[in-house]
Amino acid sequence: MKIVENIGLISVFLLILLSVFLLSTPSKNRRANTLFAFFLLVTSLDFSALFAYTLYLRYPSLNYLRVSSVLLQMPLFYFYVKTICYHNVKLDLKSFFHGIPFLAFCLLFFLQGLLEPYYVFYSIVTQVQYYGYIIAVFYELYKYRQLHLENYSLQNKTYQWLISTTVLFLVGNSFVVLRSLSETTYQDRNFTLLNLIISLFGLGVITWFMLQAMRNPALFHGIDQEIQPLKRTKVEDKNKYKEEIAFLSNYMTQHKPYLDESLSLQSLARTTEIPEKHLSFLINRVLGQHFFDFINSYRIQEAQELLKDKDLNIQQVMYQVGFNSKSSFNTAFKKYTSHTPTTYRKSIVK
Repeated sequence: MKIVENIGLISVFLLILLSVFLLSTPSKNRRANTLFAFFLLVTSLDFSALFAYTLYLRYPSLNYLRVSSVLLQMPLFYFYVKTICYHNVKLDLKSFFHGIPFLAFCLLFFLQGLLEPYYVFYSIVTQVQYYGYIIAVFYELYKYRQLHLENYSLQNKTYQWLISTTVLFLVGNSFVVLRSLSETTYQDRNFTLLNLIISLFGLGVITWFMLQAMRNPALFHGIDQEIQPLKRTKVEDKNKYKEEIAFLSNYMTQHKPYLDESLSLQSLARTTEIPEKHLSFLINRVLGQHFFDFINSYRIQEAQELLKDKDLNIQQVMYQVGFNSKSSFNTAFKKYTSHTPTTYRKSIVK
């Protein structure tokens, strides 16, 4: 189908363009950008089969490289996720072991050719590898989200981006699996339709990548990998921490540190002179709240007071109390008051 070839050509062009953008744009987390750029380049090589199949028929060695390179996609994405989540993650010599399946199949195809028994084995390995890395990615994101909730007060855009991307990959791979089944059962009509769906879906995802890169060039900020999640121990006697909780509450009320949108557990520990681990224990275990919820509860209380002032619009209130996103402000406000800021203001201002 000519339309599939055209979509493939456009997709490869956009993937290469985005890769160049990521490699050439200054960033605090350049390693992550580089890994994602290589992931996109490897993906573009895979997509090139949609329009360059005659080239691969003429030069089988190029096709062996293209087919084998699929085994690099998920390792690159996995390490991209890790370097985005943690700014100080280390990529050592062991990291290169993840490229062994690519090298093994590349060597096998160059020596034996793309024979059907080998290709069937390759297809099984790629699917096992794919879902293995997907599970590993979700586990990393789960750990990252817990650490973020315990240590930071802003909405986690990085987590949202990575979760959305991973889910999109899962949806895209389900189409690929269906196409493989159609191919093995010789259902040419379904195979052609799925090829079109895959190419359109891929183009949509790539376009979304482009929009995210342009709208959020500074989207990704990792946290310290050395931060450890708090152990889920039960606090038997909360009364013995009564004075410390009272001090913390008074400090929050008098000094209003929550008005700083970049407030973190570490910075609050410095200003209150409470050891970081103990402050985390007081908030997460004694009070039973994540740091994220603890800070936002004060922000919403402050917002409720400011909303009484008719001269301030809702966006001004949002920024004054420490939020930097309208969606996160609305979500948090509704969580604590069961109203949106707009409906709350209407209920109190006559």
